[in-house]
Amino acid sequence: MSLLLSPVNLAKLSLNNRVVMPPMCMYEVHEKDGEITPFHMAHYGARAIGKVGLIIIEATAVTPDGRLTDQDLGLWNDTQAQKLQELVDSLHFLGSKVGIQLNHGGRKAKDAIYPLAPSAITFSAAYQTPHEMTLDEIRQVQQAFIESTKRAITAGVDMIELHGAHGYLINQFLSPQTNQRTDDYGGSLENRYRFVKEIIAEIRQFYQGSLWIRLSLTDYAPDDEQNSLEEWQTIGRWLEADGIDCLDVSTGGVLDRTPNIPVYPGYQVPYAVALKQAVTIPVVAVGLLDNPGLCESLLQTGQVDLVAIGRGLIRNANWLADAATDLHDQEFKVFNGSYARGIK
Repeated sequence: MSLLLSPVNLAKLSLNNRVVMPPMCMYEVHEKDGEITPFHMAHYGARAIGKVGLIIIEATAVTPDGRLTDQDLGLWNDTQAQKLQELVDSLHFLGSKVGIQLNHGGRKAKDAIYPLAPSAITFSAAYQTPHEMTLDEIRQVQQAFIESTKRAITAGVDMIELHGAHGYLINQFLSPQTNQRTDDYGGSLENRYRFVKEIIAEIRQFYQGSLWIRLSLTDYAPDDEQNSLEEWQTIGRWLEADGIDCLDVSTGGVLDRTPNIPVYPGYQVPYAVALKQAVTIPVVAVGLLDNPGLCESLLQTGQVDLVAIGRGLIRNANWLADAATDLHDQEFKVFNGSYARGIK
């Protein structure tokens, strides 16, 4: 049996395979109330039927002004948590483990009434200039992450991921591009790490389950204007020491620019590999990993521990079944006999 499609125990999770559906915003909350809709039940349910090992529900805001748009999911009230529990229960019934990504958009919260950020630096002309967070506002947002975590636990999720990538608030604190504070939350790498460190510490006071974080390991800025890879490795070691169970590695999003780099299957993998060299906890790779052979190779050679399939699962809810065919994995079983009739 392939490693890709084999059961695995890691990061405090028992998974049916090593395929992760990463969080991908769908912008389908048309009532603007942050609540799960029938769309989400169908969208994620189809991937659970397709046997995805771990489904991470899209970026879910911890405050109304933390949404990337007003059509994103939220988890700042109990009604949202009740709807989330219905989705989680359904996905568990279908056989997948379920996680959720908690987020605050910071300066990239496009529809925010009062956007916040570490420093008053605008993302682009299409966005408002954010307000530099006071110490009270920092604490309020940290507490919002805590309360949303508690609601996610009540809803029955198997893991929680903090969104520290793609230029959103946690990432904004970590990056020297967006954090120009002169207090305890800015300046040195240790100070810029403080915002998320304090969130993790408080979560670990009441939650011992699987806690992940997604990181962008480059801003695609000049080397002397961003964290070096060695500094990201230091952050990775700090995260492990502070109780993170798995590192989900991506890139970019801090700056309003399209990086002038070659984009090819696995183009972000070297960043995941570099971070894995610095830690002992599992590392997830993402980025055009649509080819099952490439995914299997990354796992067989120990470069990463899990693979996140984003666009591939959007295009094809039965990606795993097709992967089994490509890998000649005769032990993989589709959801039921009726679905088996559709396997090529």
